[in-house]
Amino acid sequence: MMPGNYTSIDNQKISGSVPAVSDPGHATLKFADSNLQTFPPSQSQGKISGGSRPPRDADDTFSILPSGSDEPSSGGWLRAFAVDAYKPYFDVDTSDILQRIKESLFPFKGSFTEMISNNPDLYGPFWICTTLIFVAASIGTFVTYIAHKLQDKEWNYDINLVTWSAGLFYGYVIIVPLCLYVILKYFSAPSGLVQLFCLYGYSLFVFIPALCLSVVPLEVFRWAVAGVAGFMSATFVALNLRAHIVSAGERWFLIVAAIFLLQVALAIVLKIYLFTITV
Repeated sequence: MMPGNYTSIDNQKISGSVPAVSDPGHATLKFADSNLQTFPPSQSQGKISGGSRPPRDADDTFSILPSGSDEPSSGGWLRAFAVDAYKPYFDVDTSDILQRIKESLFPFKGSFTEMISNNPDLYGPFWICTTLIFVAASIGTFVTYIAHKLQDKEWNYDINLVTWSAGLFYGYVIIVPLCLYVILKYFSAPSGLVQLFCLYGYSLFVFIPALCLSVVPLEVFRWAVAGVAGFMSATFVALNLRAHIVSAGERWFLIVAAIFLLQVALAIVLKIYLFTITV
């Protein structure tokens, strides 16, 4: 082909960028901001996805809510009767439970409230109380059975041991935190109710090995075990609440002392009714 058959193109039209064509008949599209880049979504909390969260107290100075956990505006107080509202309080795994149990066995650290501030649970306290009921009933029954057989006496199973233990442990973990919540609110040092349930529930774990050691047929040893368990449990609760209750003013020491003595009183009750084996 001859070179004259090609059309020459000006180099200035080739180099550079193509100018944008403006059409006044079309409006400019603007995309609204989205949260697609955010993972997980802001309505997720803990290990359970979804926006359902348990109702929390109006006073949250005892804990720090995780980021992105705004309170839902729908449902109101009726959400307290919805099962889905309590799912995050059971959103823990085995490692979480073991870590919190380990923390309860070292009462002088006083860092348990910081550990549960973002994710208090009711799973651990429930099973700790349930295990205490089972251990108290089974150990008490076994020891009394052996004691009666060794003395050739007739033995009858006491079903009241189960009901009494259930009323004691479940009642203590529910009623005491509720009363303390009201008292702290009155002294202008409000705390989270669920955090108190969690704290008192884990404070009872030390009584499980203590009950197991009560099979030793020595009264002095049983008193020593009950005393050590009561002191550890009382110290655990008192030290973890002390930093928060200091804001109550000059009466903070009386409140902490009352909390400590009440926990010691629980240990004495357990010694008298559960650690004492009579034939």
